[in-house]
Amino acid sequence: MVERSEISRDDALSRPQSGPMTASELEAWFVREVLPLEAQLVQFLRRSWRNASDIPDLLQEVYMRVCEAAQKQIPVPAKPFVFAVARNLVIDHVRREHVVSIESVSDPDAVETAAEEPGPDRSAIARDELRRLEDALDRLPPRSREAMVMKKVDGLSRKEIAQRMGVTEKTVKWHLNEAVRALADILYGPEGSA
Repeated sequence: MVERSEISRDDALSRPQSGPMTASELEAWFVREVLPLEAQLVQFLRRSWRNASDIPDLLQEVYMRVCEAAQKQIPVPAKPFVFAVARNLVIDHVRREHVVSIESVSDPDAVETAAEEPGPDRSAIARDELRRLEDALDRLPPRSREAMVMKKVDGLSRKEIAQRMGVTEKTVKWHLNEAVRALADILYGPEGSA
């Protein structure tokens, strides 16, 4: 059974921050300040991590890191500290997933690396898609085409487009909406004849 030395919150906050906590003080603080956050912490981990089966392990690792830090100094307030630990843990795990150990590859020269240029089949498909898009853009009303090109190709804001076209931002929004509708009809409509 767990031995509980009940120390009040004021005692925990007023004790010297430089001295290490006793095991019973740490346990009392943990039960009082950290365990009540478990439901929120599990919810945070579920939103932040895609594999639900890892949640119990992540939760235990958060608890371990929080306890290790609390042995040196009590985090006040506890909640933001606990969630910062959880966030950093998730970030650490994401980083580790994206790193491939050099030792895992016996001959690095033999590893096939991704080419900078796409293969011939992908190039042909991309050229065909670009041709279809150009044809569809040519079929748009001139002002809608002009607004769409400025927005998507030139990367201008609606305000900048309005200034260049000499119209209001509301009119630019209308032209962009019309262009999107027309492009969808041309490219993906029943005839798809672009």
